[in-house]
Amino acid sequence: MARTGLTVERLTLAAAEMADEVGFENVTVSALARRFGVKDASLYFHLKSAHDLRVQVAMLALREMADGAADALAGRAGKDALVAFANAYRDYALRHPGRYAAAQLQLDRETAEASAARRHAEMTRAILRGYQLAEPDQTDAVRLLHGTFHGYVSLERAGGFRHTPRTTDASWSRTLDALDALLRNWPPQ
Repeated sequence: MARTGLTVERLTLAAAEMADEVGFENVTVSALARRFGVKDASLYFHLKSAHDLRVQVAMLALREMADGAADALAGRAGKDALVAFANAYRDYALRHPGRYAAAQLQLDRETAEASAARRHAEMTRAILRGYQLAEPDQTDAVRLLHGTFHGYVSLERAGGFRHTPRTTDASWSRTLDALDALLRNWPPQ
């Protein structure tokens, strides 16, 4: 029997909040059950497994990131779109470190196709069309942008830039300037 008030959505949101507080790797069914004051078994009425809980948090994070990026991109093109998209990505990762980590979870093909990851790719490709990039250059540029954003945010969150007086915001701005210049001057094959 389902415990009153417990739903997949409520459990997922609580797990996402927990991930932001203690790290995605520390989110477990047992820890979530303790948060709700119930036994682990009570949660399995709503969740298939611990992996299912992790996937639910990843799906939530991908939706939230896509929604934030879509809002940021509205009405923008070119460098303005690139900067808005990148800032939405970075802001989400810094505000929600556990959810951001969840968004990196490797999903099976079917789950990935049902997730908001496709929206991320579509938005990125829309930005790149403004730079007149066609395939296969577009795929390479998508990978470059994701790798740059993820790498920068990961290093920033880990304190990797604390050794210099220059602010991370200033370096981020210059990184986006450099990406814009590269995309406008993409090398021919």
